[in-house]
Amino acid sequence: MVKTSWLAVSDWLTDWTPPILVACYWVVCTAIFVMCSVQAIKVFYYFYMVVNLYIALCTAIESFLGMSPVREAGKAADKVDTSGGTFPSADSDLPIMDMVMVAYLPNEKDIVIGQIMYALEEIVYPRDKLRINLVYNTPRPIEPLETELRQLADEYDQLRVVKVLNSTSKADNLNHFFTLGHTGADFTGIFDTDHLPHPYNVRWAAERFLKEKAKIDIVQGRCVVYNTSESFLAKMIAIEFDKIYAIAHPGRSRMFEFGLFCGSNGWWRSEVLRDLKMHGDMLTEDIDSALRAYGSGKNAVHDMNVLSYELAPNTFAAFWKQRMRWTQGWTQASVTHASLIWTNPPNGKRNKQERMGLVSLLFIRELSYYLVSQHTCLLISFIITDWPHDVASFVNLIFFRYVMAEWFLFMTVAALIATLYFTNKVRSEFTSWRSMTVFSILYTPYLVLQSTMGLYGHARELVKYSSWNPTARG
Repeated sequence: MVKTSWLAVSDWLTDWTPPILVACYWVVCTAIFVMCSVQAIKVFYYFYMVVNLYIALCTAIESFLGMSPVREAGKAADKVDTSGGTFPSADSDLPIMDMVMVAYLPNEKDIVIGQIMYALEEIVYPRDKLRINLVYNTPRPIEPLETELRQLADEYDQLRVVKVLNSTSKADNLNHFFTLGHTGADFTGIFDTDHLPHPYNVRWAAERFLKEKAKIDIVQGRCVVYNTSESFLAKMIAIEFDKIYAIAHPGRSRMFEFGLFCGSNGWWRSEVLRDLKMHGDMLTEDIDSALRAYGSGKNAVHDMNVLSYELAPNTFAAFWKQRMRWTQGWTQASVTHASLIWTNPPNGKRNKQERMGLVSLLFIRELSYYLVSQHTCLLISFIITDWPHDVASFVNLIFFRYVMAEWFLFMTVAALIATLYFTNKVRSEFTSWRSMTVFSILYTPYLVLQSTMGLYGHARELVKYSSWNPTARG
């Protein structure tokens, strides 16, 4: 009884320590700025303005560089269309592909049959060269669904359904799949079950591998949110995904000369994936595997024609839960793989651009949560110490307090507008001008929310929070 009580207290402390730490951080930072001297405040102000401008400019440059892969993908698709659907490679030359759909069945029970049938019926690829695998776990039997899944596997020779006993994670499911023996597939694609790959997803991935031959080991595709009609939140996440997958990832890949597997809609050389496996002790085992692959000298590229459509959370609770796992997982991965910044792969040497990219990815990205939040605290301290009495004085207080402040502001805003402009150029068919406008208005407050989630993730990692469940649908 005493032991149970202590466990309950321990769980309570683990649950509540992170929000208390984050709340104290915001209060203490604001209080420090309130008590700082006028000269110190001026130094802090210019420092945060310079840092924010640097981050905004880097984001804008990445976005600009990301336009080229989009154009190249468009030209390749247009060429196939104008040739009557003829791809560069003959069907006889295509590799064998394993599509692996990973599912936590209680979460996917309402959609899994439809997703499998879509993959079986809509994917355009030679049937004898495509294997579709559902690898799932469940803490309890779910009938008649599991019987229906087995019957589908008996009906379709392309389909294999694998139930992983005693699994508690995506990593467990995939690692079990890797133990089933070599399937003969040259390449293996990993998909969350909520994904609907474009009918030509597999073909474009195969074409990219054939074109690059032995130069690449991973092809990461573009993920597009398609349930934008279901909620306002899904509309905003769809724009964010367009920004991340369509221009940020490929732009960063061009700027720093390396790409990364992003967790879903990614195709690997089968032997590379089987050798690496997934580390189940990592919250974002996919990012960990991507960094381990890069660390071992493997090469990843981003291909905009390898499209897949996925579901976004429709409630803030589901969104928060998803992003908290991502932020804590990224923190874990950043700490674990920080040595990539100063070490070399076994088959060569990293250049300066790669090292700069790793510093940006593993250090500056984590540090940005503090920079954005502290800048916000600084602005809050202005309001506390010099309460504005009208809109004009508020704007002047926040944005034009010091000499040259307007120039930093205008350049930062211009960089953000450029990023949003490039995002609009590549936005998916599931978004609209109206959603893009709203996203632009909410972008700055969202950055503050994002920094808070990042701080929360750091606090959870500090207390080794590990009570996670899959993000609920809906």
